[in-house]
Amino acid sequence: QVQLQESGPGLVKPSQTLSLTCTVSGASITTSYYYWTWIRQPAGKGLEWIGYISYSGSTSYSPSLKGRTAISRDTSNNQFTLKLSSVTPEDTAMYYCARATDFTIQTHTNPSEYSYDYWGQGTQVTVSS
Repeated sequence: QVQLQESGPGLVKPSQTLSLTCTVSGASITTSYYYWTWIRQPAGKGLEWIGYISYSGSTSYSPSLKGRTAISRDTSNNQFTLKLSSVTPEDTAMYYCARATDFTIQTHTNPSEYSYDYWGQGTQVTVSS
C-alpha cells in the first residue's frame, strides 16, 4: 500500500518561502515510471497543478508558478520537497502531494488533465502576516 504524507508549517508570512515535504511509504520515489507531484486547491476553487519530480529526478513546473517553484528529493529518506518562494496571500491553499503514472504524463499535454493513483491527505497552508 502506497502512502503519501505532507508535512510543513501551516502558516507562512508574505514574501517568505513555503516549504513542504511529502514522505512516501510503500514505494520508492526512484521506481520507474512514476512522477511525484504537488497540487494545490484554494478554498472554493479547483485543483492547480504545481509541478512534479520524476523517478529519474527530472522536474517540471507550472508556467504560472515557474521562477518561484522548486521541487527536490531526498532519496535516502524517500521524500520530495516543494519550495515556493515570495509567497502572497494568493498562495493560501490546501496543498497535496500525489503520484502520477508515466501513462498520464505521456498522454496528456495539459497538466490539469493528469490523474493520480495515490494522494496524501493534504495540508492547509495560510499566507498571512
